[in-house]
Amino acid sequence: MHRVPAAILRTTASVLGMSLCLCLVAPQAAVAAPPAVPASQPDLGSDTLRRIAETGTINLGHRESSVPFSFYDQRRQVVGYSHELMLKVADAVKAELKLPALTLRLVPVTSQNRIPLVQNGTVDIECGSTSNTTERARQVSFSTSFFVVSTRMLVRRDAGIKDFPDLGGRRVVVTASTTSERLLRTYNESRGGKIQVVTARDHGEAFVLLEDGKVDAMMLDDALLYGERAKARNPDDWIVTGTPMSSEAYGCMMRRNEPALKALVDRCLTRLLTSGEAMKIYSRWFQRPIPPRGLNLNWAPSEALLSLYRHPGDQPLP
Repeated sequence: MHRVPAAILRTTASVLGMSLCLCLVAPQAAVAAPPAVPASQPDLGSDTLRRIAETGTINLGHRESSVPFSFYDQRRQVVGYSHELMLKVADAVKAELKLPALTLRLVPVTSQNRIPLVQNGTVDIECGSTSNTTERARQVSFSTSFFVVSTRMLVRRDAGIKDFPDLGGRRVVVTASTTSERLLRTYNESRGGKIQVVTARDHGEAFVLLEDGKVDAMMLDDALLYGERAKARNPDDWIVTGTPMSSEAYGCMMRRNEPALKALVDRCLTRLLTSGEAMKIYSRWFQRPIPPRGLNLNWAPSEALLSLYRHPGDQPLP
């Protein structure tokens, strides 16, 4: 069994009607969790659920700067649309296992390490801004999708860049190990390699390069681009543009061959999507002021997202 990283912050919180111990952890040393075995344990059929039942602890992977999905606010608390959904999933796990209390260990992940940390057991469930793709589905299991995005660009309003063909001779930043990096490199090769592709560790670092003028454009999922724009010193200086290069669906990641855990997560997310509860969470993060600057993304749900809410599924978008 792979032990969970050392807790760097431990607070007791009541989250969404649950009595939970909430911990932020860094991906290094190990810590032992107190046992909290329920009096009457259901037939689990999952190594992960069995370990959660035995230890009373669930390890949740989150992003540090995927605004407005999963990110740190000004108090270094993890917040966001995806994070709220994941807390609802944790609530469902607690109820299913009949646990009197559930300790949440929040594990920060990046685009580069999120899949390995799920595979090696450091993270039980990751809900952030991970696109469900056929390639990734060979490595991890994806839940019912909870968001739909398109891949576009963020540029300065006066940059003279309207679409991807305008990028010849320009510097474009992408977050390493994202589908945007793969798409842009493939596009660049097809156009004779005229684009200078720059990679960043995370979305926040990528936007700093853009805002400081070190690159001319940033390519990423449109929802994330609006989130980065909201963090800008002058948001009106920036526009999201370009014909979408792809459409993708976000899902929560789990280890493969854990059907009982996946079924539990899927049931919870499907209920949230079809009941209207997910739409209320969407409104809170996409249509109201959000941290860290209190700006409103003012982004109405797309028809693709509304269709997903009506007919949830776990397949990658074509």
